[in-house]
Amino acid sequence: PGPLPSARAVPYGSMAAPGAAALVQYVVLRGDLARPPRSWPLGAVVAQGCHAALAAAHEYREHPDTGAYLEQGGAMRTVVLEAPDEDSLKDLAEVLRRNGVDHRVWTEHPEGIPTCLALRPYPKNQVQQHLRQLKLLK
Repeated sequence: PGPLPSARAVPYGSMAAPGAAALVQYVVLRGDLARPPRSWPLGAVVAQGCHAALAAAHEYREHPDTGAYLEQGGAMRTVVLEAPDEDSLKDLAEVLRRNGVDHRVWTEHPEGIPTCLALRPYPKNQVQQHLRQLKLLK
């Protein structure tokens, strides 16, 4: 038998080196956008999250964690959380800024409405404490 192929499929959970922290991109969407009185269509809300995630990845493209995250391809982990309203999203952005957490707030134009924020990819244990109070978006 010949040598093993250099690339082979590996189970999702074993992508990182042993002991390495898993990289996650957190996206925080305003939950009130989809509920009355705003009642944005689901696609419009999802688009806000996509814009924010791409903007954060682009803005921090030179960071080694961003490159490593994007190299994972289909194994990338994204967690989508809910901020209840505009004020809570702005408060979170301020907490992240004060703590030196790289992120990008997405503002819908021309309305000027902050709709979402996304962190650049981070090891979960480095940012989890700032996001603990938020629930998964449902």
